[in-house]
Amino acid sequence: MKIVVTELIWEEGLEILRELGEVVYDQNLWKSDNLADVVKGCDALIVRNQTKVTEELMTQAPNLKVIGRLGVGLDNINVAAAKAKGIPVVFARNANAISVVEYVFSAMFSFSRPLEKATQDVKQGNWNRKLWTREEIYGKTLGLIGVGEIGARLASRARAMGMKVVGFDPFLPPYELACTDIGVSMTSLEKVLTESDYVSLHVPLNDQTRNLINKESLGTMKKTAYIINTARGGVINEEDLYEALKSNTIAGAALDVLAKEPPTGNKLLELDNIILTPHIAGLTEEAQVRTSELVAHECTKVLRGQGSMCIVR
Repeated sequence: MKIVVTELIWEEGLEILRELGEVVYDQNLWKSDNLADVVKGCDALIVRNQTKVTEELMTQAPNLKVIGRLGVGLDNINVAAAKAKGIPVVFARNANAISVVEYVFSAMFSFSRPLEKATQDVKQGNWNRKLWTREEIYGKTLGLIGVGEIGARLASRARAMGMKVVGFDPFLPPYELACTDIGVSMTSLEKVLTESDYVSLHVPLNDQTRNLINKESLGTMKKTAYIINTARGGVINEEDLYEALKSNTIAGAALDVLAKEPPTGNKLLELDNIILTPHIAGLTEEAQVRTSELVAHECTKVLRGQGSMCIVR
């Protein structure tokens, strides 16, 4: 068998894949002009978020039996075309959830207790105790837009920290674990935005969520509120966010994802009340080992004619 891996994968995953046969691996293959030629004759194609797995690319690989996604977002894969061709798409179900949760907490703590900025201030010869007297996250309200696996894990930890958690998710049944045992108070999108001190996004990018956060929705938030996006660029209208941050309509934002990555020339880079990171929320060492091993194992199952719990339905 021939397996093509077009983006970064940890060695633990490659070891599993090599047991199946030939592995063609180049973490920069996704941007190669020869990608279509390389995938010809492959049985499995494994990607991250940069490779555009179009219907045309699938057609170039008539032997393709499975597509593996080293992550959870699927906006770079034509899932409908894959289903039509009978090609299962396997994703890294829940493998990086904890890492994303801890990133959100890092962002909240960076806003509430900006230790790195305080350190730089001290190194410059200052001792501004009043300036760096900030606030606790205890007693604050965390708003979740999307209460799936990541949202539920985030909620349970936020509750343990003494936070109130409200959530909006039109696809969540009323007696889901997050609502009953974890204690997420499910409400409308409008109330999540107006009541929350921190708003965290956990939704895919599609026609319903594109520009979900815009001038109007940002205008309903507290002036002291922060928004955190570890989901997908495009869920937030970046022009509207820029204006909201510049005018102090909201206090700040933390973006791990952007509509264009890297954000060359993006006006958001000019602002001081924003945290910008290079799509790393799920990129801890532990999460990447889990992701690489999981996708490799599940693709192996499919190639061997076995079932998988990680196939996109």
